[in-house]
Amino acid sequence: MIQRIVTELGPWAWWVLGIVLLILEVLMPGVFLVWIGVAAIITGALSLLLWEAGFWTWHVQWLVFAALSLVSLFIGRRIVSARLASDQPHLNQRGQSLVGRTATLEQPLTEGRGRIRLDDTMWSVQGPDLPVGTRVRVTASNGRDLTVEPL
Repeated sequence: MIQRIVTELGPWAWWVLGIVLLILEVLMPGVFLVWIGVAAIITGALSLLLWEAGFWTWHVQWLVFAALSLVSLFIGRRIVSARLASDQPHLNQRGQSLVGRTATLEQPLTEGRGRIRLDDTMWSVQGPDLPVGTRVRVTASNGRDLTVEPL
């Protein structure tokens, strides 16, 4: 049945496959099927040009489609990843967004541990022993603790 449909459609079978894949991408977005759909449409365009050529068998068409799918996926991934770069890379990493800020020690740094207040939050800090009231700069964040150094 599928062979009969492909035979009757000829080179247009690739166009139909490409359009079906693009429609599926709209219904189930994931930015994946669009690149395979593009590869199918390009294979369809080549099929329109080469349909009568003796070497353009279904084996060659599938190999071309597979190669174009890989190439279009690679190019598409580069395009999408370039557009997804954030202008706020530490948006959901609050500790990392605090690096470079300055604060005053609320509790002394003894045995390498103390506390500071940044905005409305008390943070555990690590660093050299320092007395209360010392101005410090946050140099790193390792999860729940901040690393500080005196100014």
